[in-house]
Amino acid sequence: MSTSLINTKLQPFNATAYHNGDFVELSEQDVLGKWSIFFFYPADFTFVCPTELGDVADHYAQLQEMGVEVYSVSTDTHFTHKAWHDTSDTIGKITYPMIGDPTGRITRNFGVMIEDEGLALRGTFVMNPEGEIKIIETHDLGIGRSAKELVRKVQAAQYIATHDGEVCPASWQPGEETLAPSLDLVGKI
Repeated sequence: MSTSLINTKLQPFNATAYHNGDFVELSEQDVLGKWSIFFFYPADFTFVCPTELGDVADHYAQLQEMGVEVYSVSTDTHFTHKAWHDTSDTIGKITYPMIGDPTGRITRNFGVMIEDEGLALRGTFVMNPEGEIKIIETHDLGIGRSAKELVRKVQAAQYIATHDGEVCPASWQPGEETLAPSLDLVGKI
């Protein structure tokens, strides 16, 4: 049985990412202080992965406006990320950092390593500015994720972070009513 990483802190890491034409060094210190998404995927030059990464790229400007940074992560190297970025129109539109994790340390820290294959599951982790994991979504390899739904989840997490005592019901959208849990609501929803 596994334990949840919800509300745990980001583990220390050092990695090289391909970002906007350059190789950049990143650590957990670069993540702290802003909302962040770690978006794990199995491998470059595959099938479902580019559809997901392209979907996130299409929503990246909106996430940036929300103060969120995205970090895609696979067990490929930063060199492979560059080669994929240079040869795929879909991946070529990515402007968020693509972290290489060839040792699998980051992937293991988040609990999404498929040990027998050396690949990551499709794992999404949203962290608050303090580096605490607030949202986890993990999929099997054949099931793609939705960036639109990811944006909605981040909006809900940001809302409850600034509205103590309120919670967001299912399918909540910004501007809609929230709930304030109390004895008066028990059995009335």
